Amino acid sequence: MTATTVGDLFARERRTDRPALEDAAGRTYDAHWLCTSTWKAGNFLRHSGVREGVAVGVVGSGPMALLSFFGTALLEGTTRFDPPRNLVDDGDSAVAPDGTAYRTVVAPTASVGDYRLPTGGQRIGYGEKPDDPAVHHLDTGLWSENPSFPPIDTDPDTAVLTDGNRTITHGDLLESARDVVEANALETGDRVVVRAPLSDPRTVAAGVIAPLLADGVCVLSSSSDETDADGLTGERGVYAISSENRESTPEPRRIALETVSI
Repeated sequence: MTATTVGDLFARERRTDRPALEDAAGRTYDAHWLCTSTWKAGNFLRHSGVREGVAVGVVGSGPMALLSFFGTALLEGTTRFDPPRNLVDDGDSAVAPDGTAYRTVVAPTASVGDYRLPTGGQRIGYGEKPDDPAVHHLDTGLWSENPSFPPIDTDPDTAVLTDGNRTITHGDLLESARDVVEANALETGDRVVVRAPLSDPRTVAAGVIAPLLADGVCVLSSSSDETDADGLTGERGVYAISSENRESTPEPRRIALETVSI
């Protein structure tokens, strides 16, 4: 498909019943659910002040973490997966030591209170319902939010990801993912297993965005705080995205992060 921003991957016409995501416990979510839930996530995060020019720290590697990233992208905000605990500088200003202005952190409810945010920052927990009324509950928000999202004409040069050292734009991320699709001949229905951390932008490009571009399935491999079930083991797809220091994977084909350019 032709896409220049992350939001293009969730266009209304892409709401179909084809499998698009599988979590660590083997639950499958179709493209209709993924699109609608992403729109809901965007609407929910908008209430927390997410917009262009601010960043969201996202903790975890399951569906809720991905929805938080997708929703932030729709709002033209910037996501950092697995951010540091301190999201303000020593002067208590509204920027982290990496220079990024954080507005929100999304994390499992049990750990969301461990993150230090600037004054006015918003904590959002998922999984267990928070006891603290100041902490918003993502699960409840997704259930109650409007399942539609107004079109946004996002510039491909808008930042979408940061790893604390550099910022990745929508255009950069989509170009990298498209290169992965072409280099590995990814096709509709191909299952791509994520066996590397989302905190590395190359993992997001190759393991998340590339299968979405190809109408494949993003398969999350490790257990997360979103489920009590253990992660499945053994071969779970055709391709595996893995880090440089991992020599083998259960899947027959390996896409090493060092081959992903971004």
